[in-house]
Amino acid sequence: MARTKPIAVDVELSVLKWLIESSGWTREEIAKRLKTSSQNIEKMESGEKKPSFRQLEELSVIFKRPVASFLLSKPLTEKPKPKDYRMLPNETNKFDKKTILVMRKARRLQELSKELSKNIEYETKSKLERASISDDPEKTALKFREKFNLTEDKQRRFKTSYELFNYLRDILEDMNIFLFQFSMPVEDARGFAFVDESPSVVVVNTKDNIEARVFSLMHEFAHILLGESVIDLPDATHSYNDNVEQWCNEFASTYLLPKEVAKNTFETNKANLTSKEMLKTLSNRFKVSKAMLLLNMLKLGYIEKADYDAILARFKKEEIKPKKEPEEGTGGGIRSEVKCLSEIGNKFVSLVANNYDRDYITYTDALNYLSIKSKSFDKVLSKAKK
Repeated sequence: MARTKPIAVDVELSVLKWLIESSGWTREEIAKRLKTSSQNIEKMESGEKKPSFRQLEELSVIFKRPVASFLLSKPLTEKPKPKDYRMLPNETNKFDKKTILVMRKARRLQELSKELSKNIEYETKSKLERASISDDPEKTALKFREKFNLTEDKQRRFKTSYELFNYLRDILEDMNIFLFQFSMPVEDARGFAFVDESPSVVVVNTKDNIEARVFSLMHEFAHILLGESVIDLPDATHSYNDNVEQWCNEFASTYLLPKEVAKNTFETNKANLTSKEMLKTLSNRFKVSKAMLLLNMLKLGYIEKADYDAILARFKKEEIKPKKEPEEGTGGGIRSEVKCLSEIGNKFVSLVANNYDRDYITYTDALNYLSIKSKSFDKVLSKAKK
């Protein structure tokens, strides 16, 4: 039986170049996936060689773009990427392909949130007043602790850091700030924020442990207060040269562990402050990382710099705990309804549910927006808070 000749497709070269460059995939990675050479990829971009329809289908899969994208007459205009505060050498505005996909997904959810909110006449503008870099970050943080009713007693009564995270998430979502959680290479990005459209969006990295995510959440919230879309690598113990990152770090640190609370706690327990047991106890008490506790001890004069450096080296790795994610179809991992709510949150699920209830969207639309299968639909809605 004769082999079917591949169907060559005319593609606008500017469109192909845009799709490749916006994907984060290198020419070498694309060539390997298409089982061809880098030279052939270069020939496709120059117009010397036309891609086959099969190749476009494969590119559609790896770029997470519809096949129709390759048949456009010109590139689509996309929103600009957030300001890069990651401060990675020679990597400014260069992102891993997984991070790029997460940014695109967050943009899509932001657009959907705006559209779904409009359908049911729900306000999307932030309910918070903006801050300025000239404001004192510690005073600003204490003001928001009071505004969000996060007392020391309440913080201590949360059983886990997940409870604190969800408490903060609910508050921010009430203020029309959507919080999403997705997996990205943790060395590439730990969080980002979009404030150039309503509603504002914060994304944190599920590759981080929960204490680091709580810190990233408040760091990105600080960027929202300053009114800037950013992507960065929040780290409680990092000393930033940039004034904005420094402001956001000081805000997040004070919000999660006010100076007076830290001082009183350290004074009460100063006999064995840096013991493994005490650091674990205090970390569990305030739901912050051991590294952040050590930094506060250093700042308040309870430990010397040499001790800080030595002890920090033991605990720093706990800030990042890469997890091997289960492959599709293996049956591993958390239940789909739990994952859905963890990733996109109650507020977005409720928006989808309310639009579905009022016949603004179809059942298929709802499943697509929530990225779930029909068997999980009722479970997701039952767990969400409408």
